[in-house]
Amino acid sequence: MDHLPTTEAAVTALRAIAAEYAREIEVTHDIGADQTSRRTAAGVGVIADPDGSLPHEAYAEFGGIPRVSVRLYPDDDALISIEGVECPDIPRDDVPAFLRSVFGGLAWVKARRFPPGHFLMVPLPGGRTHKEYVAVGLSPWLSGRVR
Repeated sequence: MDHLPTTEAAVTALRAIAAEYAREIEVTHDIGADQTSRRTAAGVGVIADPDGSLPHEAYAEFGGIPRVSVRLYPDDDALISIEGVECPDIPRDDVPAFLRSVFGGLAWVKARRFPPGHFLMVPLPGGRTHKEYVAVGLSPWLSGRVR
């Protein structure tokens, strides 16, 4: 697992994954405390954090099925959405492995009979698995991965 010290390094990794899986990718950047989503208290016209740094946030959408988007926050984490299932607080360094599991067909949906429910399961390196409750209806892609 490579360390991704900046948002730009993570965007470069996302572009490489898009090329690896032959997917289109569209990336938008928000730079400055007045532009990033977690710095709303910065005030009007304030672009730098108190330490003088410029926070950099990026949003990427991948083409194809499953529908995947990634919001990279300046705080070393990301929000990944797969077919409407939001997976918050993914460490930035885990994002490439997470996406490879999804695009490589390793992610699956665990069905629970009682109480009824579904969980998106995404295997990560080191024997870890990210588990996220599916609060939305199952899309055709999600239904095709139910175990």
